[in-house]
Amino acid sequence: MIGLDTNVLARYYIDDESDAQAQRQRLAARRLIESGRPLMVCKSVVLELEWVMRGYYGFSPGEVASVVRHLLEQTHITVEDREAIRQALANCQSGIDFADALHHASYKSCETVATFDDRKFARRAKKLGMTPAVMVVT
Repeated sequence: MIGLDTNVLARYYIDDESDAQAQRQRLAARRLIESGRPLMVCKSVVLELEWVMRGYYGFSPGEVASVVRHLLEQTHITVEDREAIRQALANCQSGIDFADALHHASYKSCETVATFDDRKFARRAKKLGMTPAVMVVT
């Protein structure tokens, strides 16, 4: 099994025509990912890929979600904590930031999730009835 770094996935999913090296890397990423060989992606790589796509390349949340869904559908790719990533995508569609949504989904065995982020995370999580509950530390 081969573990994939964020930059390999980014080259696969993002057509960055900025230079010849990027194009060579894109072809190499396509050969590897489409080879059918057993591959693995850890959830921190998924989180970083989301940030690169949204933060650096300006992809919309919907475009990022489409890429992550495509990744999750690949049967030859083992994705760490696949169900947490699926849950994070669902909560993201309800207005929760992807990183917060993935953190929350990873705490499924906890009673609560503690945060200082009242406006963007805790209030939205409460409105959605997410469990575990999200509490603001005061």
